[in-house]
Amino acid sequence: MEYDEKLARFRQAHLNPFNKELGPRQHEQRASEEAPEVASEEALLELPPGEPEFCCTERVMDLGLSEDHFSRPVGLFLASDIEQLRQAIEECKQVILELPEQSEKQKDAVVRLIHLRLKLQELKDPNEDEPNIRVLLEHRFYKEKSKSVKQTCDKCNTIIWGLIQTWYTCTGCYYRCHSKCLNLISKPCVRSKVSHQAEYELNICPETGLDSQDYRCAECRAPISLRGVPSEARQCDYTGQYYCSHCHWNDLAVIPARIVHNWDFEPRKVSRSSMRYLALMVSRPVLRLREINPLLFNYVEELVEIRKLRQDILLMKPYFITCKEAMEARLLLQLQDRQHFVENDEMYSVQDLLDAHTGRLSCSLTETHTLFAKHIKLDCERCQAKGFVCELCREGDVLFPFDSHTSVCTDCSAVFHRDCYYDNSTTCPKCARLTLRKQSLFQEPGPDVEP
Repeated sequence: MEYDEKLARFRQAHLNPFNKELGPRQHEQRASEEAPEVASEEALLELPPGEPEFCCTERVMDLGLSEDHFSRPVGLFLASDIEQLRQAIEECKQVILELPEQSEKQKDAVVRLIHLRLKLQELKDPNEDEPNIRVLLEHRFYKEKSKSVKQTCDKCNTIIWGLIQTWYTCTGCYYRCHSKCLNLISKPCVRSKVSHQAEYELNICPETGLDSQDYRCAECRAPISLRGVPSEARQCDYTGQYYCSHCHWNDLAVIPARIVHNWDFEPRKVSRSSMRYLALMVSRPVLRLREINPLLFNYVEELVEIRKLRQDILLMKPYFITCKEAMEARLLLQLQDRQHFVENDEMYSVQDLLDAHTGRLSCSLTETHTLFAKHIKLDCERCQAKGFVCELCREGDVLFPFDSHTSVCTDCSAVFHRDCYYDNSTTCPKCARLTLRKQSLFQEPGPDVEP
């Protein structure tokens, strides 16, 4: 067994995958050299254990350029293999500098240098026997099969070479890292925070000072300072805290606190953890604008229009729930991306406010409102039969509570023409009749009334 292993290592060291095909004369010369090589193999096997295996001084470049760096050698890699590859890389660099510019030999040397570096990286980051799923600090990592080189490790801030490196992605917060960086992660998954405590920091950049952080990164606790020694302190505009360059990549994101207070959508620099948190929270309806900043509706006309459309949609919802045709057509699924629009008219998400700022939300809600109204007033006879007649004038077309020229009683839900309602009184006549009827039922009989 020891003999076969030494023989395989010797043959591998003298195999050059970059050699071109041999010509007729070279075949004869090759045949004449086979006998000395066999003798050298026997001499190698007879060397004492303490002597090095490769001591030929005539093949300086054979150390890195003649080895087979594409097949896995017999046995395990030792630390000396990495050192030999590094030495071969340095020698190949020197040869490239000495060769003429744009020559074929220089191009071949560059190709050899690339393969040597790839082999060295593979030795540093072995990808065998890696599990497909890893669970760490509530992260659920899945092994990626993509060979893209456009990803960056969130832990060490270096490029992930997908062609030769194993890397993982968290399915919850999309945290990406090398397999060798998994055990170094100290930050729990942001998805767990979103699930248990889905709320925003609504104070604009709540800075407390670098001294309150003991001049350390808020995430990895690495030493930082404003002077950049030993590491630059970068402030996150969302949390107000300071981070190191590994935890803060100067990513840009809109800040929810600046939106609800100042209607400011300019992106600000945030840390990586804040970036992931804001990305996961962007579609969650957790902002109650009437309580946070009720004056915002006085200055932003788009919000007033959107609130009216949402109120009308809520008035249309009972028609669809009791309509068989609407349930079969699944009209309410038109708002499946904004399910909170058919539940209330108060909650907003950051994505809603972004779309309201650009005008897309108003356009999409107007189209949905038109589609719903067309079904109720024109297409469906059952929904038309649920309309109202103004009980004050008893004239005009059938009224619906979502019409722009109607008024709805908040107590009995009766519908009137707006002009008729305000011209007669501010109280609902239907409610007044119901009140009188109740009083007559509970009124005690007089002396002239027979029992």
